[in-house]
Formats: sequence, C-alpha cells, structure tokens
Amino acid sequence: MNRIVILGPGGAGKSTLAAHLGAALALPVIELDKHFWAPDLTPMPTERWVQIQHGLISGKRWIIDGDLGPYDVLTARLQAADTVIVLDFPLWLCAWRALRRSRENLAFWRWLVTYRRRSLPTVMTAIATHADHAELHVLHNPHAVEQLLGQATTTPP
Repeated sequence: MNRIVILGPGGAGKSTLAAHLGAALALPVIELDKHFWAPDLTPMPTERWVQIQHGLISGKRWIIDGDLGPYDVLTARLQAADTVIVLDFPLWLCAWRALRRSRENLAFWRWLVTYRRRSLPTVMTAIATHADHAELHVLHNPHAVEQLLGQATTTPP
C-alpha cells in the first residue's frame, strides 16, 4: 500500500482513517477538502480540479482522502492508486458523526442521505473502470476499519 484512495460519505471517518494509516505506513496524507473547496464553500471548476489532482498524485507514495460527491472527478486518482478503500457505513452512523463534528449545509445532508442510492453505485463503477488493478477494501463498520489498521501496522512496508 503506497498510493491509497479513501472514499465514502461524509461522517464515515475518511480523514481519521487516512491519518491513522498515514502514521502506520509513513505515508503523506492529502485531504481533498483542503484543495477543492473555496473559502465560501463553492466548488472548484471541473477542469481546474482535474489539473490539481494530477499534481497531487505525482508523488510515489500518498494517501488521498475525500469524496466530493457530484463535484468529484475520480479518474486520475483511481488510475494512480494501488489500494482503494470505500467506507460504506450506515446512514445513522455517518449522520451522528457529522452532527458531532460541525455544521453542514443542506447540500451536504442531501448528499449524505442519498449516498448509498446515488453516489455509491457511481463510485463503484468508477473503481471497476479505472482501478481494476488496485486492491479494493469495502468496509461496512468501524470494526472492519480497526482490522484493516491492524493489518497495516503488522505488514512491513
């Protein structure tokens, strides 16, 4: 695991998982939210986002955490990844975590509520199309995340 993409709905724990994996594997962590959203939370234009991602994936080792829903373009980072992790947690858990973490706008809540029905099929199709070479982990609960972290910390780099 040298080039890891972490996807999933808001509140699933993508950033937390990325931080723990980054520490365990000595990999730099790139949070997409920090690169994508303007200060007023307007989305970046698609063409510019594709360019930015090419710069982000230019390194040999990284973890990229983020799922920007309908604004995202996954192709470049999926093609570059050797490992893809999808957090497919229950809505209630993601909603609880999102409520505890910060205030979110209506667009976020719509995305979160419809993630499994609308976004997840698109994400899985993109993975099948652009990352069929990568090791795929679909994790359905926090226990599965702990197991993956345990494996990562016991596997030599």
